[in-house]
Formats: sequence, structure tokens, C-alpha cells
Amino acid sequence: MNLLDVNKVEADKMRAEYWKKYGTSLAGLMRNYKIDPDDFLKIVHDIDFSVLPKDLNLLEALNNLPGRKLVYTNGTVPYAREVLKYLGLFSVFDEIYGIEDASYVPKPFPEAFEIIFSKANIVHNRSAMFEDEVRNLEVPFKLGLKTILVSDVQSNKNFVDYTIKCLSDFLRQITSKSFK
Repeated sequence: MNLLDVNKVEADKMRAEYWKKYGTSLAGLMRNYKIDPDDFLKIVHDIDFSVLPKDLNLLEALNNLPGRKLVYTNGTVPYAREVLKYLGLFSVFDEIYGIEDASYVPKPFPEAFEIIFSKANIVHNRSAMFEDEVRNLEVPFKLGLKTILVSDVQSNKNFVDYTIKCLSDFLRQITSKSFK
């Protein structure tokens, strides 16, 4: 795909700049080049999902977690569905929200969370946000959600309640009697 007629080095520079400034590369392309988001995302999300292994440990941990389980991604709903299907996790989630559900306003912008949390009827003080991108946790924290960063790197941000390396281990721990 070469919509802008730029080389790989320039494209990578734009990707990084747009991600930082606009929340996603797509948001920068939409703003600066009027790229159609649906056409763009169909191309970039056309990948081989078969390389994703089933995650039976996470499936078990999620099944034991009480309450509704939602996915909110800066990707699209069809993309998230495919990822979840290949991981063997699709059946666990009650709802899936993608960037298209936030009118293509990406996380970390407050408007994106306002739109999705309203659609999902999120009760802020009874909900948690698990995220692999630290900047996407600041708004949920300010809204009163518990925030969990899934990362190999410990966060020192005051808006991160927990940093964890393994989601399934963390979920098993919080659903055990010793955590309560």
C-alpha cells in the first residue's frame, strides 16, 4: 500500500509522529490527508491471524472473573473479533468496541472514552481498564476506574494502579480468596 507515495523511512517517521500527536497513525492520516478510515483499516488489518496461539490459561482466568467483560480497542471490531477468535477468547467477552464506535476518535483522547463508556454503560467506580499502552490509562484513572498496565516495564505513572506482566496470573490472583 502506498497511498501517499512516500518511502518506508518517511512512512515510519509519519507513523511515529502521528501516533504521538493524534493517538493513532490513522487519526493523523485522516486529519492531514483525508484518508478514508474504513478503506485504510481493511488494508492494514488484512493479516494472517493463524500465527496467534490459543491462550487457554487466559480463557480460564477470564471465565472465572465476575462481571461484564468488554474489549475496547483502537482497532476495529472485526479486527478484534478475529484476534479473539484465534486466541480462543471470543466467547468470553460480552461486548466489543472499536475505534469506529468512537467516531474514529482514538484512545487516549477523553472524547473517545466518553463515547465508549457511555455506550457501554460503564460504572466508573466499579470497573477496571486493562491496557498495554500506558497513555491510554490516564483518562480512565481520572474517571475513577482501576487501571492495570500489562507490560514488562514497571510504570511510575500515578494514574497506573497496577503494572503486571501476565494477565492470566493477575486475574487468577484477584479472583482467589486471598486477594479479597
